Amino acid sequence: MSIFKGAGVAIITPFHEDGSVNYDKLDELIDFHCENGTDSIVICGTTGESSTLTEEEHMECIKFTIERTKKRIPVIAGTGSNCTRTAIEMSKDAAKAGADGLLLVTPYYNKATQAGLVAHYKAIAAEAKAPIILYSVKSRTGMNIEPATVAQLVSEVDNIVGIKEASGDIGQIAKIMQMTDGNIDLYSGNDDQIVPLLSLGGKGVISVLSNVAPQETHDICEMFFKGDIEGSRALQLKALPLINQLFSEVNPIPVKKAANLMGMEVGGVRMPLTEMTEANAAKLAKAMADFGLKLA
Repeated sequence: MSIFKGAGVAIITPFHEDGSVNYDKLDELIDFHCENGTDSIVICGTTGESSTLTEEEHMECIKFTIERTKKRIPVIAGTGSNCTRTAIEMSKDAAKAGADGLLLVTPYYNKATQAGLVAHYKAIAAEAKAPIILYSVKSRTGMNIEPATVAQLVSEVDNIVGIKEASGDIGQIAKIMQMTDGNIDLYSGNDDQIVPLLSLGGKGVISVLSNVAPQETHDICEMFFKGDIEGSRALQLKALPLINQLFSEVNPIPVKKAANLMGMEVGGVRMPLTEMTEANAAKLAKAMADFGLKLA
């Protein structure tokens, strides 16, 4: 059984003006997603600025989200690291806290061979007793999970059950599904490729767009699953201009700006990220209005 099916939000981490985590606002965002069609919450991923959270903040955000979601929808904890031991300890803690699944990005900066990736993921899976979703995003990490590596891990490790594929390489993604005989839960890591991945047997998306358009992102998936391929495709294409603006600067700069334009008051981003330029913010606001989102 899949951890979730549909649109999981790669949720932003809200901050106070002094840069500290705003847990009251995070609580509001959790309720917002539980009430507006989101199928799962992915906490402390790239969009959640995990790279600039301390380990203490990281784990506190995960535990807080699990507690406040109250099993209304599944919670997936981002616990990847370029240090295998750190990833093991965070993954164990998240599993113990009740995470429904773990999202494990490939090691970044130090990277690894494909054999190293196998060893890395097997070591984590052996100690963290929760379903694991691999996360392949070469543009961020410099590290690709090759289809043969995915197939090996899925066949040899029971609790490696899925992959968030953000390579953008449809051919590679198709090969993953072919080499695993479809025995893997495939999630799009790119909002502009939801329908193409669903057509290959995908279970949904782990989405940035869902932060501001949760119902619509859910509907792209739900319509596809119900056989309304034309409706799903039309909504995917309608969302493309907004999706493009949500990635006009480094994620999550634009999506945090978008949330603030909607009056969510989620705060800014942590350095080295900086605020969105006025020119790009204006284009983002127009794309949001054109899509039908209500600005504050």
